This record gives sequence, C-alpha cells and structure tokens, in this order.
Amino acid sequence: MNKSFQRIPGTRKLPESLRGGVVAIGNFDGVHRGHQAVLGRALDEAARRGVPALVLTFDPHPRTVFRPDVPLFQLTPAPMKARILADLGFAAVVEQPFNREFASLDAESFVTGILDTNLGISHAVTGFDFHFGKNRQGGPAFLMEAGERHGFGVTLVDAFRDEGAEIVSSSRIRELLCEGEVAQAAGLLGYRYTVEAEVTRGKQLGRTLGFPTANMALPESCGLKHGIYAVRFRRADGTLHDGVASFGRRPTVDTDGAPLLETFLFDFAGDLYGETCQVSLFGYLRGEVKFDGLDPLVVQMKRDEQEARALLAGVRPLSELDGALAF
Repeated sequence: MNKSFQRIPGTRKLPESLRGGVVAIGNFDGVHRGHQAVLGRALDEAARRGVPALVLTFDPHPRTVFRPDVPLFQLTPAPMKARILADLGFAAVVEQPFNREFASLDAESFVTGILDTNLGISHAVTGFDFHFGKNRQGGPAFLMEAGERHGFGVTLVDAFRDEGAEIVSSSRIRELLCEGEVAQAAGLLGYRYTVEAEVTRGKQLGRTLGFPTANMALPESCGLKHGIYAVRFRRADGTLHDGVASFGRRPTVDTDGAPLLETFLFDFAGDLYGETCQVSLFGYLRGEVKFDGLDPLVVQMKRDEQEARALLAGVRPLSELDGALAF
C-alpha cells in the first residue's frame, strides 16, 4: 500500500502540495472495473503531466441523503475505498461530506468553488454520465465548457462493459451479492468482494463443537445473501488464512439473533478478539439450513470445510489489484 497516501476530509483542507493535480470525480462505490477504467485514465493523465493524481468522492453516499428511508447496501465503506485507491496508485482521496447544504450547490458553484478554488485542478476525469450540482443541472457538456472557462482539461470515459457487453455497475454487483453470486460479482469488481469489521465475542458455541469462529457484525444494510461461503481471512497484521464462513441468523441455534458473519479459520489457533479484520468471499457453498439438533449440524460443517478447502486450493488473483490487496 502507498504509505504516503492521504485521506482528506473535505476540499477546503487540501495540502498545497496536492493542488494542480488531476482529479477523478465520482462516488466509486465498489471501485469496480468500470470505475477502474475512469481511475486509470486519471492516473495516466497525471503521470503525463507530472502532477498528483487525486480522487474526489462523496461521503456518505448521496443516496442516503436523498432517500434516507431506503437502506443502501454499500459495497466499499470509506476506509476500504481509500485502501483500494491507495493500492491503485493515487496520492490522495478527498472525501467531501455530502449533506443537504452541499447538495444545494448549483453546478457553477461546484466548478468555481470546489474544483477551481479549493482544489485548483489542472484536469478532471469522470464517467460519461457524471452529473452534479443542484437537481443534477451540471452534466458532461457543462463540465467541458466550464473547464474551458476555468482553464482545466476534461476527460470523459465511456461506459465499461463486461465480456457479455453489459455495463458494469455498482447496482448490478449489489444484485449479484444479494443472490450469493460472489464469483460473478468478483468478475465485475476485479477483486473478491470483501468486508471488514472488528472481531467480537460470541456465545462460543462453535468452540464447543470443534469449530471456533471469528464473529463479525456487518452493517444492517448489508444485502449479502445468507449462507455458507469459502473465504480468505486477513488479520490486522496482514497474515492470511483460508476458512469457511456463515453469514446469517444461525437458524439451528439462534433464530432471533441479528445477522452475523462467523468465520472458521483452517489450521489456526489464537485470540482475534478486538482485531479489525477482513473477509474476502470466494464462493457460495449453500444456503442456511435449520438442522434437527447439533449432531447433523456438525456433520454438515465438516462437509462445508472440505468443500471450502477444495475450492480455495487452486485460486489465483483475478487481477493486479486483487493480488495487491492480497485477498
């Protein structure tokens, strides 16, 4: 990871050394292959100009402000998004707070106040459908014209399509994860879908059954399908362990509990409590089942372990990004 990478809370706090850079603009939830096409163009342009490459994104996601009653299944919360952007090679991400006041800025004020005055950009790179300003009044044509007036260049990147000629989008990836299609989602992301949370103490039933688990509570808005997954577990120190994980409500032992991610790490003994760890999903094995007692549950857990070990035995990185993230 780029150790000099900076997370900057808002456009007014940009260090002088980062002014005049090339800025990729967008929310980039998931930082998927379509986003990576935009981000790659920004990195190339910055290298050509010999200036810093930055990302301007918005937190929280605008949809949570405009539709607070509809939970958003966010693919990459801000810390994970920042880590991916750092690994891609950016110097910084500017995380502009998104609220009703910011949303009320008109398009010209966004360009003049944010891009020109606060960031002093030399070039902007966005997707072909980027809109901004109050009521989405600013679009690609407006940005191109504004760039000419304010003295910065603009690159618009066409939609990125997968091998089946379908546009790669965050909403499509969310739908796949809701269906448990983690392998297909990984193909669109360019890396394995990953969650991050602190390991907490549970009821330790898994330990008594011979399958001690690392328990992690995911956001309530997480739409990942409940079931059993083959996973790779990354500790806070960067070490990796293969495992099998259950995400759901544990219908055999705790039908009223909140959804929980419980990961059994293969060939591991140790204390993980309090560590913030990551779990990358490699394959969906089966759905949740309510067993008639603990004995048949243990039998199935042993089968799940064998299947997960077999699935994980020969996996290779999907891309340079996947390898760099060591998922």
